[in-house]
Amino acid sequence: MTRQAATVQHNRRWRILAMLGVAQLMVVLDATIVNIALPSAQRSLGFTEDQRQWVVTAYALAFGSLLLLGGRMGDLFGRKRALIIGLTGFAGASALAGFAPSFGVLVAARALQGAFGALLAPSALSILTTTFTDPVERGRAFGIYGAIAGGGGALGLLLGGILTEYLDWRSTLFVNLVFAIPAAAAAAVLLVNERPATRPRLDIPGTVTAVGGLFSLVYGLANAETGGWSSPVTIFALAAGAVLLVAFVAIQRRSKHPLLPLRIVLDRDRGGSLVAMGVTGAGMFGVFLFLTYYLQRTLGFSPLSTGVAFLPMMAAIMLTATIVNARVLPRTGPRPLIPTGMVLASAAMVLLTQIGTDTSYASHVLPELIIMGAGMGLVFAPAMATATGGVEPQDAGVASAMVSTAQQVGGSIGTALLSTFAASAATAYLAGHGLSRATAQAAAVHGYTTAFWWSAGIFMAGAVASSVLLRPGAQELSPSAQPALAH
Repeated sequence: MTRQAATVQHNRRWRILAMLGVAQLMVVLDATIVNIALPSAQRSLGFTEDQRQWVVTAYALAFGSLLLLGGRMGDLFGRKRALIIGLTGFAGASALAGFAPSFGVLVAARALQGAFGALLAPSALSILTTTFTDPVERGRAFGIYGAIAGGGGALGLLLGGILTEYLDWRSTLFVNLVFAIPAAAAAAVLLVNERPATRPRLDIPGTVTAVGGLFSLVYGLANAETGGWSSPVTIFALAAGAVLLVAFVAIQRRSKHPLLPLRIVLDRDRGGSLVAMGVTGAGMFGVFLFLTYYLQRTLGFSPLSTGVAFLPMMAAIMLTATIVNARVLPRTGPRPLIPTGMVLASAAMVLLTQIGTDTSYASHVLPELIIMGAGMGLVFAPAMATATGGVEPQDAGVASAMVSTAQQVGGSIGTALLSTFAASAATAYLAGHGLSRATAQAAAVHGYTTAFWWSAGIFMAGAVASSVLLRPGAQELSPSAQPALAH
């Protein structure tokens, strides 16, 4: 790619950011928008309670296990091509899911969505990384992108509530076409295809062990949520995942063309940022999962009202992320920001433990959501920018994939752990208070508050870990962070 072509893409950088923001929003939305529609889909297609989790798990399994491969594919064959294939494939899989005549077709289509999402998500983030090289503009761009990543889940709850309430559950899948098709068309016009001048071979042993290890890990965690931690399937899957991931690391140390160059994750700033993304993914489920239950089942909110209730958190994330990443991160670096955000999130969780069966949203939920949003704004955008900054251009895709992998695996761990703790606490409460409608509600709330306490602990552990790992001072982007474009 000539310097003139590279300049053309640089001149289009803000339009490219808008297009990438739409792509990222679609991926983040899809993690939550379907959740609200699940009861309606269950009635329509007639699947059981035990089967219902696979509509969510199929997406998570494909997305989480294929992210590293998707990131490397973008590095090897061009990120523009990977992004467009990912967007169009995601649109096609969404249409298939929307038209699904049976439970089996719906689950298969959700897995396809996850696979194409694993291709487009790291491509989008790596394009952002190599397009914005000026520190001030880069901070502003990552602030916007991080705000979308952090607040998109709440917007998914709102949009899912609107579509389910006024249309039907299938519309929560068809809506992806509204995002994917215009974004793919814009990518075809705005982007130039960038890939290394010499294309290394794909690390097949590394790919097999990484995909198998991540698949087994996410599957084991998903099974733990329903089958319990002592289930033979859970134990076998988690053990297989651990063995395969250890084998993956050993292979990467010896491979001439590693799927994941270990230098990417062994850098202290990058490692600390990836830990922060994983911890945030785990802890955030304490907000989305249990607060959704509390608002709907205890306070009687409709799906639409529940989505609206999360908007203040989304606003706080967007405001904090855009200001901090553009104005503060270039001066201070991530070390004072990310741990502070974790502490704020932990404080919000501690305050949420005060909810009860007769407390109100305005007094016991809204202030905590705003504090949580401010904390997440301090974490998401700085962690994304730091985790992808300063890498060689040919490694930008896999570095970006590690951000999504950390968040996805962290979210799976958080879902399994917190769900188990909440269910155990609710069962113990009922055993000591007898059975009645009032005690059933009180037991559920006790389960939620137990999960919030654990979330608070997770965030505090993240604050300590990130403050130890992250270096003081602003991060310097090396010249290798500049985009290297080639036909």
